[in-house]
Amino acid sequence: MAVDKILMLNMYRTMLRIRRFEEQIFNIFTQGLMHGLAHLYIGEEAVAVGVCSALRDDDYITSTHRGHGHCIAKGGKLDRMMAEVMGKVTGYCRGKGGSMHIADMSLGILGANGIVGGGFGIATGAGLSAKLRKTDQVTACFFGDGGANQGIFFEVMNYAAIWNLPVIYVCENNHYGEYTATEKVTAGKCIADRATPFGIPGQMVDGSDVIAVYEAMAGAVRRGRSGQGPSLIECETYRYRGHHVGDPGLAYRAKEEIETWMKKDPIERLRQRMLSEGQATEADLGGIDEEVQKEVLEAVESAKTSPYPDVKEVSEHVYA
Repeated sequence: MAVDKILMLNMYRTMLRIRRFEEQIFNIFTQGLMHGLAHLYIGEEAVAVGVCSALRDDDYITSTHRGHGHCIAKGGKLDRMMAEVMGKVTGYCRGKGGSMHIADMSLGILGANGIVGGGFGIATGAGLSAKLRKTDQVTACFFGDGGANQGIFFEVMNYAAIWNLPVIYVCENNHYGEYTATEKVTAGKCIADRATPFGIPGQMVDGSDVIAVYEAMAGAVRRGRSGQGPSLIECETYRYRGHHVGDPGLAYRAKEEIETWMKKDPIERLRQRMLSEGQATEADLGGIDEEVQKEVLEAVESAKTSPYPDVKEVSEHVYA
């Protein structure tokens, strides 16, 4: 599948937006400007961007505890996201949700989720909704290798298969469920093989190659839109940082392992590809980096100056 210059540049810009946003999240955490923890997406940018580049604005995604990248790739606003993380009233959830609960229904972002595997049922329900409403919308369900071992994963795959739902289950296999290596707790050669018993396509792709992810997703989206049902894509990737911002990530991972994966950095890989193919110049890409850095820093400053929610809101927007 041919990927044109404009799409490549957009992918590059979006991956950079995610990387720079996450770097600032770490900075505001260390400065004491946010409460709680955040789970950084640094190193995994190609998955979110490759997947969401194949989606339309009216398509849906469900996200995870490591969800900033998904939201940005689907069009989330950096200033509103940063405000939410810092607990400010201008955030997506008026500062009440924090890092793991960002949602924007107008963009099809059905919410990040602090529960492992918490998006499975939501995504499958969204797929059922699209089918009942007779639209050609699809849903991308992001989940991690740890989520693949939740019982609901097998339940929703069964329902999606028998009902022929337009859902693409996207496994971000970064090789660790919190602090435990995936191979120690996950049976089988690969998670993508779990599609076979349900009679749906399962594919494993290089999650550090944004073009490879995009091409796999584009095929799954075509299948879903045409009424052929669900797909499972496993993206092999790696998080450069620890499980959360307070975790150095070194006690359970070898330094050599981290360095090996960093040599396959998804942003640098796309950068080198565009340069070698003549799709962009050093000046083009340098200009994008400057623009993105400015945008992210402006989001930080906007969040810093935003007010906290009024105490009277404690009983508002609450469902029992």
